[in-house]
Amino acid sequence: MDPNDIGTAYDQITHLWERSTFDRQNGMEQHRRALAFAKNKGSALDVGCGCTGRFIDLLKSEGFIPEGVDVSQKMVSLARKRHPEVIFHHQDICEWEISAKYDFITAWDSIWHIPLSQQTKVMEKLVSSLNQGGILIFSFGGTNQADEHSNNAMGPEISYSTLGVNDFVNLCIGLGCIPRHLEYEQFPELHAYLIVEKT
Repeated sequence: MDPNDIGTAYDQITHLWERSTFDRQNGMEQHRRALAFAKNKGSALDVGCGCTGRFIDLLKSEGFIPEGVDVSQKMVSLARKRHPEVIFHHQDICEWEISAKYDFITAWDSIWHIPLSQQTKVMEKLVSSLNQGGILIFSFGGTNQADEHSNNAMGPEISYSTLGVNDFVNLCIGLGCIPRHLEYEQFPELHAYLIVEKT
């Protein structure tokens, strides 16, 4: 699927994250682990920020100046209402030319929606947008090999892709990063995340 189609799909299901039953602790422990590796507390970027603002709140509490980016117009609109003081970008991460540099970037449950053919390019972009010593945390499908599929589990058809564990780790190393933590935190589900530091 084209990333803009993903944005349109998410425009239809923002209510899933606005429910009182949404688990706002989802991903928080993992981000606290990543933040423990952060040497500098300057600018931060939440890729696929959505509308909950929970990572924005965490980053602010840790002394960062966060920004958010999302391909869903409605997600960005809701995020701006929640945090009017924060800069949010309505952009496709595949095409967006990032001009700033960041000390911390998170891409939690987001970049797995971009096409498999764009995964390497986007990872290169995110790492190049980190300052030296910057931290990147991202979640992905923890498969042994590259995979791409779609489903309608949340309502509209949504695509997912992953390079697989070894290729993500090797790519990050090749881009000059040190892997700091890899975990399947929902095992036996193939939901994995990786924390890397740019050297």
